[in-house]
Amino acid sequence: MQPKILFITPPFTQLNTAYPATAYLKGFLDEHEISVTHCDLSIELFTSIFTSNFLRAIFQEADDLENYSYPEISEMKELYISRVDLVIGFLQKQTIVTANKILETDFLPRSHRLLNVNTGIKWEVGEIGVIDKAKHYGTLFIEEIGDFIQANVDEFFAFTKYAEQIATSASSFDQLDEFLSFQPTLIEEEMLDILVAKIKKQDPNLVCFTIPFPGNLFAALRCSQFIKQLFPDIQVAFGGGYCNTELRSLTDPRIFEFVDFISLDDGEGPLLKIVSYLDGKVDINELERTFVLEDNQVVYKNKIPNTIYHHKNLPAPNYSGLPFDKYVSFLDVVNPMHRMWTDARWNKLTISHGCYWKQCSFCDVSLDYIGNYQNTTAEDLVDKIEKIIKDTGITGFHFVDEAAPPKMLRALSIKLIERKLNISWWTNIRFEKTFDFELCELMAKSGCIAVTGGLEVASDRLLAKMKKGVDIAQVARVTNVFSKNNIMVHAYLMYGFPTQTEQETIDSLEVVRQLFERDCIQSAFWHLFTTTVHSPIGKNPQEFGIEITGPVFEGFAQNDLYHEDPQGADHPKYTKGLNLALNDYLNKAGFKRELQNWFDFPILSTSHSKGLIESFLS
Repeated sequence: MQPKILFITPPFTQLNTAYPATAYLKGFLDEHEISVTHCDLSIELFTSIFTSNFLRAIFQEADDLENYSYPEISEMKELYISRVDLVIGFLQKQTIVTANKILETDFLPRSHRLLNVNTGIKWEVGEIGVIDKAKHYGTLFIEEIGDFIQANVDEFFAFTKYAEQIATSASSFDQLDEFLSFQPTLIEEEMLDILVAKIKKQDPNLVCFTIPFPGNLFAALRCSQFIKQLFPDIQVAFGGGYCNTELRSLTDPRIFEFVDFISLDDGEGPLLKIVSYLDGKVDINELERTFVLEDNQVVYKNKIPNTIYHHKNLPAPNYSGLPFDKYVSFLDVVNPMHRMWTDARWNKLTISHGCYWKQCSFCDVSLDYIGNYQNTTAEDLVDKIEKIIKDTGITGFHFVDEAAPPKMLRALSIKLIERKLNISWWTNIRFEKTFDFELCELMAKSGCIAVTGGLEVASDRLLAKMKKGVDIAQVARVTNVFSKNNIMVHAYLMYGFPTQTEQETIDSLEVVRQLFERDCIQSAFWHLFTTTVHSPIGKNPQEFGIEITGPVFEGFAQNDLYHEDPQGADHPKYTKGLNLALNDYLNKAGFKRELQNWFDFPILSTSHSKGLIESFLS
């Protein structure tokens, strides 16, 4: 009997739009006439939690557990219960009538977030500004409830992750195993009720969980544990970004109490082989890139040569069947680029597979999702775009490439204009010189509204050490031409790179200040550097002047590494100051303040001139 497959995205991922993994695999398996349905358990659970009925149960659970954090919320619980359905409905579908209602004095209860709301935000004039303000206030209201749940009912709860703290750097399965032995929390019980209803409705014999991030792992394990107890005839498979990155060295058999197959890298080939195996058509040794348990030993089945499905030959992702009416638009931070991630609806699609550059020393370039670069044609891409719009009714696209190739962006832009296809889109790029004014102008005309890219440590010495293939002057010129074409630019920033000195940290901040002041970039985010096991730095730490100090691998996950940097600065102490400065720059303020202003300890003066970026643009 050919398997019926149910794909599940476990809690929690983005809440404003569908995560694309199950849609890609559904589109592929549909073409192979395999019965497939998919469920975004993340948004299904979230919208079940934030209802008046469930919120009443939350307050009762807090009382039963005798947990009393945020007492002012408990005191106003009837107001929270009576308002939550309306607020969630508004965040799903904004109307001016409901916006005005939310903004009425005393309509929303006010606790620690709403009492400290930033009243200095300048909202747009007219209905757009009213709706945005109501969205912001509604988001803070929902976040207050989330804080209450985390503090009193379920410490694992967060909006875009669940139990991330026990899945991150989980070199041993011990802690996960321990928590799986505990009774499910109230949140988990609701998740399992939804899961059972989906299984009874779809009647699958193979349930596949995509696990993109550490914050999805525990929920997937809890669900699969329950499936094994209640539906022992159902087979369970894990795949996705977390498995591809962190479980490549798996030896601990205990996870196979909950799961039958764990596949690595692109899922199309492994899934077809699993289906054929369950259908009795192939032997278990025919499986590809898949861990199984044999004689209580973890065995990696990888029949060579692999069945490769090239990116250009794959069908469009199939988003049909996902609950697009349930996704919510949050507005917690008014920064326009942050809104791209949390607010608007986007169809997620890849232009190409992998990264055409694949040289950055801090990146996992040895893994398939980076190192295996495959392209397609603009014609094929626009055909997929048209199909997805038909499936979802959404004309916004987020191209989720590691780095979208300039050549393809040119061809895509031309094809979109030729077909008069009116979409809005944004993507991740490298700040390379190919992005001249003419190309940026073309991209803007085709609907490009934003790009994100890695400036990383704004130091030419360190950019060279990273093998980024760019320098500060080039980044300045490229970001400038994007901005001149009204394409918003978000820069990924890094500090703590091996051998980075205090002087380079302060100079990097000065470059960032000047880029904001000159309106080359409009948004940015600081990341503290972490060594990963699959990156060139992780593989050859001595070449970068660092020493790996742990963690000791104990048979489960392996990714983030601890390191000592004897040549570099004390990087974590700069975190607060860098973020304080960035917050002001995001709001177009603080440009005239001395860099010392952001730090509560003495820092070096920048070695850059105040006109550094201007000199590159002249």
